[in-house]
Formats: sequence, structure tokens, C-alpha cells
Amino acid sequence: MTDEFENIAGGFDPFADAESESESQNYIHVRVQQRNGRKSLTTVQGIEGSFDYKKVLKAFKKEFCCNGTVVEDPELGKVIQLQGDQRKNVHTFLVTEKIVKNKDLIKIHGF
Repeated sequence: MTDEFENIAGGFDPFADAESESESQNYIHVRVQQRNGRKSLTTVQGIEGSFDYKKVLKAFKKEFCCNGTVVEDPELGKVIQLQGDQRKNVHTFLVTEKIVKNKDLIKIHGF
């Protein structure tokens, strides 16, 4: 049965790309999570360790007029959480302040 599926689908594995992306640590992932009602939470992970997360968070909060925190996750490392949907704001901020060298290294996830 699996041989028939591989012949029909052309042997394409949709999860192969996801596995290779999870191994590379140079991407910055920006995600939005729905809370209750219209409330949402933006998470930023993968910023290089050479940057001070508290200072980056302070700049985010001042620029976007929102609150946020740095959470230490045992699996993901340090993750910045911001109130509201700040995905586009975070993307433009990271590019303009040259925190990320190439804008293609930022992966925006969400709805």
C-alpha cells in the first residue's frame, strides 16, 4: 500500500522540509497565539544569544506600545512574548535595526 501511495504522490514527503527546518537554529520564528476572545499573543524565538533579550524586549515594548516578557523554555530557550498581534511590526523592526542579517531568515507563522 505504501508503494502505491509513493507512486501516486510522487514520493513527496510533506514533513521532510519541517524536519530539516527544526534542525537549523539560525531562523527567527515569529508566531501568534490566540488567547480568549480578540486577545492574542506574539512569540519571538531564535534571536542570537549575543543580543541581550531584556534590551530587545524593552525596544519592542517602547516601539509597539505593548507589554511583554522573556520566558525561559527548556526546549526552545529564551522566547519573547508580546501582547497583541505584532508579527509585521516585529519583522520590520528586526530588519531595520539589523538584528537579523537577511530578511529571509525570519519565518512568520500564524493564521
